[in-house]
Amino acid sequence: MNILLKYFTDLTETQIEQFSKLQDLYKDWNLKINVVSRKDIDELYLRHVLHSLGIAKVMSFKPGAKVMDVGTGGGFPGIPLAILFPETQFHLVDSIGKKIKVVNEVAEGLGLENVTTTHGRVEDVKDTYDFIVSRAVAQMETFVRWTKGKIAKKQNHDLKNGILYLKGGDLTQELQKYTSATIYDLPNYFDEPFFETKKVVHLGMKFKG
Repeated sequence: MNILLKYFTDLTETQIEQFSKLQDLYKDWNLKINVVSRKDIDELYLRHVLHSLGIAKVMSFKPGAKVMDVGTGGGFPGIPLAILFPETQFHLVDSIGKKIKVVNEVAEGLGLENVTTTHGRVEDVKDTYDFIVSRAVAQMETFVRWTKGKIAKKQNHDLKNGILYLKGGDLTQELQKYTSATIYDLPNYFDEPFFETKKVVHLGMKFKG
């Protein structure tokens, strides 16, 4: 938990309380439904919570913004972002029902009123969003195909509406055709060795007409 306070110094008492509850909630649910590896559960705040909040170092979501987390798994990056941006609406989607069950229980346990969930495929979601976030669930080309038509046209943020993707490693080949993509290296924001090759990729969506 201290690692969050190191990088996010303006948390409210409510946010600190909610973030503090995450470890016990995930440990408890992980015993019933494995959503976080045993190795990672002990480093939840570094490997999952702070990693998710890398997006917040790049983008500050405005009140009323709509964000979809695709392939959320146990709720990352959606749940930490929902705590940090309580006035932004987050829609967490995963095709695996037991993972969405954990997300629902964690959101309820934290009292998060800005989180909705869908058990299903992102292609079947009908709504549009300011941003779509995710943690490396697929190659960028596949992800762009999945989320086609889900980005809202009206701009409300300095960054263009689009995808904010947590990725790692060398992305040169993967992003070859996406010349407008911007890569933010997480070591510029976080000191820990875990983030050495971690990045946030922003891909703004272009609209015709």
